[in-house]
Amino acid sequence: METLEIQRVEPISVSQKWLAFILCVVAYTLSGTVSTLMSVYLPVAIPELKGAAVSEAELGEIGAYVNAVYLYGWMCGGLLFGVVSDRIGRKKSLTLVTALYGVSTCLVTIVPDWYSLLAIRFTAGMGVGGVLLITTVYISEIWEDRSRAVILGVLAVCFPIGIVTTGSLNLLFSNWRTAFGIGFIPVAAALLIFLLLPESDRWKNVREVRSGQKSIFDAQNLPNVIRGSLIFGAVLIGLWGIFSWLPTWAQSLLASGQDGQKERGLLMILLGMGGITGGVFSGILINRFGKKNTLMATFATCVVMCGVLFITNRTFSNIIYIETAMLAFCFGISQGALSSYIPELFPFAVRGTATGFCFNVGRFFTATAVFFIGSLVTVLGGFGNALLVFSLPFLVALFVTFRSK
Repeated sequence: METLEIQRVEPISVSQKWLAFILCVVAYTLSGTVSTLMSVYLPVAIPELKGAAVSEAELGEIGAYVNAVYLYGWMCGGLLFGVVSDRIGRKKSLTLVTALYGVSTCLVTIVPDWYSLLAIRFTAGMGVGGVLLITTVYISEIWEDRSRAVILGVLAVCFPIGIVTTGSLNLLFSNWRTAFGIGFIPVAAALLIFLLLPESDRWKNVREVRSGQKSIFDAQNLPNVIRGSLIFGAVLIGLWGIFSWLPTWAQSLLASGQDGQKERGLLMILLGMGGITGGVFSGILINRFGKKNTLMATFATCVVMCGVLFITNRTFSNIIYIETAMLAFCFGISQGALSSYIPELFPFAVRGTATGFCFNVGRFFTATAVFFIGSLVTVLGGFGNALLVFSLPFLVALFVTFRSK
C-alpha cells in the first residue's frame, strides 16, 4: 500500500534554478576529477605506497583492487542515496554525498599505504555515485520541459570537464598527493549547497509515504528498470574500463625509461575534451533525431573506435591522440543522452530510487570485471587486448536499445 501526500509549495524562481545548476555543475565536475585522478597517477602512486618497484602484472593487480573498490563504493552510494533522496529530499542528500567524496579525497593526501587507500577510495566512490545520481534527478525535476534534455546534456558534460582537470593536475603536479588536495573544493561546495539551494518543488509536491516495502519492481516499473539497467550498465562497463586503464595502456606503449607524464596527462585532457563536446551535442542530437536513434548510432561508433584504437596501435604515436578524442566524443554523447533518457522512464515518486538502481546495478558487474584486469593482461598479452574486451558491452547496449520501443 502507498499513499501520496500532496503539498502546495511556491515554485522555484529562475535565479534559484540557475544557482542550483551552477552548484550541481561544481559537484558533478569534481566527481569526474575524483573518479579519474587515481588512474592517471597510478603508475607512480602504487610503487610509492608499496615501497618498492612493481612489474606490469603487479601494477595491473593492485590497480585493479583500487579501481574495483571505487566502483563498488560508487554502486553502493548510488543505490543507497537514491533511496535516501526519495526519503529526505534532494537538497539534504546532495549536501551529504558531496561532502563525503570531498573529505575522502582530502584523506588521500595523507594515506600511508595502498591498503588504507582502498577504504578511502570506497567512501569517495560512494559520494560520487550519490552526486551523479542526485544532481541528475534534481535538475530533471526543477527544469522546464522544453530545455530539459539540453540542460541535462550540459550537466553530463561536467564529468569530462573533471577529466580535463585531472589531466591538467597531472601536468601541473608531479607529486600525486598534492593533486588530491582538490578535495577541499567539494567540501566547500557541500556547505554552499546546504545553505543556498532550494528543495525540488516536485519532490515536495508529491512525497511518497510507504506503509510496507513498495518495490520499484512492480508491473509498471519493472520493464523500464530492466531496460535502463542493461543499457546503462553495459555502457558503464565499457566506459569505465577504458577510462581507468587508458593511461596505463599508453605507458605500456612507450619505450622503457620514459616516465609518460606528458602522454598520460594529454590523453586524459583529450578524454575530457571529447566528452565535453559530445555532451554538448547530445541534447541537440536528441531533439533532432530522438533518444533511441542517437543512442544506437553512438554505441555502434564506440565499438568501431575501440577496435581502431586498441588493435592498430602497438607503439605510441600522435594518431592515438586523435583516436582517443573521437572515442571520447562518443562517450560524451552517450552519457548526455542517457542522463536525459533514464530518469524520464520513471514517475517522480520513485524516480530517485529507480534511477539510482539503473545507474548503479551495472557497477557491481563493472567493478568485478575491472577487478580481473590483471589476469586479462596476462592471458590476452597486454593492456590493449584487455581493453578491447571492454568495448564488447557496447554491443549489448546497442541490442537492448534497438529492441526498446
